[in-house]
Amino acid sequence: MEAENENRSKWIKVRLKPSEEILLNKRFKKSTFQNVSEFGRAMILGKPVTIIHRDKSMDEVLEELILLRRELNFIGNNLNQAVRNINSAHGFPDTRLWMNLLTIINGKLEPSITQIKERMNKYADLWSQKLKVEKA
Repeated sequence: MEAENENRSKWIKVRLKPSEEILLNKRFKKSTFQNVSEFGRAMILGKPVTIIHRDKSMDEVLEELILLRRELNFIGNNLNQAVRNINSAHGFPDTRLWMNLLTIINGKLEPSITQIKERMNKYADLWSQKLKVEKA
């Protein structure tokens, strides 16, 4: 029990070449440790080191998905505004005008929604191919 409460009072000095320091810092930055001391202790004492792996090949896909989500939000907002106006104009002569506008909006939405679905299917196919390759 006393060993657990001991302060770290012993120093070990290690000299590194500049290239070794760069390599150490690169590996440290990919780890989940908060500082280099913890990382170094874990490496020296043979404790498990968790490395964060980021698949940079998916950056393009993620950017495209963000744009698609933004486009869907804009479409949803426009549609909500149109429906709100139709509901508020119910029984007025403007109702027919709003219904025509909703038909036009729907006509413009269909190609965008179809395009989004096609892109999502393409990315799903790419993702599943990548998973199949990783399992093999």
